[in-house]
Amino acid sequence: MTVTTPPGKSPPGLSGAELGASGRPPHATASPALTLLAALLGFALITLDASIVNVALPAIGDALGGGMTGLQWVVDAYTLAFAALMLSTGAFSDRAGATRAYGIGVALFTAASVACALAPSLGLLTGARVVQGIGAAVVLPASLSLVRQAYADTAARARAVALWAAGGSVALALGPVAGGALTTAWDWRGIFLVNVPLGAAALALLVRAPRVQRRPAPLDLPGQLTAAVALIALTLAVIEGGTTGLVSGAVALAAGALFLYVESRQPHPVVPLGLFRDRTVAVVVASGAACSVAFYGVVFVFSLFFQQVQGRSALEAGLMFLPMTGLIAVTNVASGKLAGRYGPRVPMIAGQALASLGFLLVVPVDADTPALHLAFLLVPLALGCALTIPPLTAAMMEAVPAERAGVAAGVLNAARQVSGGLGIAVFGALLAEEFVPGLRTSMLISAGLLAVTAVATLWLRSGPRPAPREKTA
Repeated sequence: MTVTTPPGKSPPGLSGAELGASGRPPHATASPALTLLAALLGFALITLDASIVNVALPAIGDALGGGMTGLQWVVDAYTLAFAALMLSTGAFSDRAGATRAYGIGVALFTAASVACALAPSLGLLTGARVVQGIGAAVVLPASLSLVRQAYADTAARARAVALWAAGGSVALALGPVAGGALTTAWDWRGIFLVNVPLGAAALALLVRAPRVQRRPAPLDLPGQLTAAVALIALTLAVIEGGTTGLVSGAVALAAGALFLYVESRQPHPVVPLGLFRDRTVAVVVASGAACSVAFYGVVFVFSLFFQQVQGRSALEAGLMFLPMTGLIAVTNVASGKLAGRYGPRVPMIAGQALASLGFLLVVPVDADTPALHLAFLLVPLALGCALTIPPLTAAMMEAVPAERAGVAAGVLNAARQVSGGLGIAVFGALLAEEFVPGLRTSMLISAGLLAVTAVATLWLRSGPRPAPREKTA
């Protein structure tokens, strides 16, 4: 379920200026293999954190209180900070240099993980999760830039990027199991402390990464600020409701309108609005958003369902996800091969249709549904989303000129993270009313979104896309 920039395109935080005239990494002494390992560790770390926390939510609630609303913020504080700042961190990576930016991001994420583990209250935990999200937003584009810089040979770079992406998929798959095991054997604080040795290892390996010169890169601070305010206010409106929700909704609308105004006049906007005039871009972003609502929403909902409704332990809850998550990396690889042969439309439609059907299959579940039956019912929806994402990403990269690839990747990643956070906010609000009916409504919403985007994907071209125009308005 990872989003990557294909070889040959310019990933976030990287430009041709970062390589010498020969195309070689700037330092011959740098170790490509160790650089890849450092980048993979950091990427796996931030991906693991997106799924490891869910299974520990009941334990966090028991220890710190806060109810359903507080638990939603534990997840969404990370997701929203990650999503909002991802729009600008590619440019920050250019300005600071990918190696330096990566080190800053990993160090910040690791320090925030310690703060999460030591948090004495839900408010402080949520604040530390925001800082984790900021660190993660810096790590993602910088880690891919490190991989791109370390390998001069195109074929070797392609293999390295594939390994980088697979590392993220494996981490995402292991998250629920690792979260359940750590919470059961140790404590919920263990899910954050496990980040410390991994972060330290990534920083230690960074000394063998290539060093590159900083280069000027425009930062759209007004656009970044208004986007962050709009996203936070919208999520607050959904989670809190009541008078607070109404006020937050009004703020979200005002900030959103101001964001569109600012972006339409910025010479270097964080979100080039002209991108969405391309039919492929519009469909791909919508499909990516639907997959994120569905996938991250189902992990959140069923992490609570297994423990609060069926009375299972955190470890048992984590193991319930294993059939669902265990095949994600394999499906990602198979999907990439299908897209290479048939173009992105076929696997995208098949994946979204399968996921939509999968969500319909879990609608009838209740407290008495047998464990094994339910564990395998979750498989089709996860495989459908995993089948969709790689061709979706490739289609996005092919829809824009090479010089816009980094921006396009940032927009797609941000859209997916924002949608996942909003999905959790909506589903959490539904669960708070009455759990099982709320679960069923959440699954129907996911199925409906994926069905709509599957139909929209019919508008894409059926075969390989022609070379993109030189410029996108």
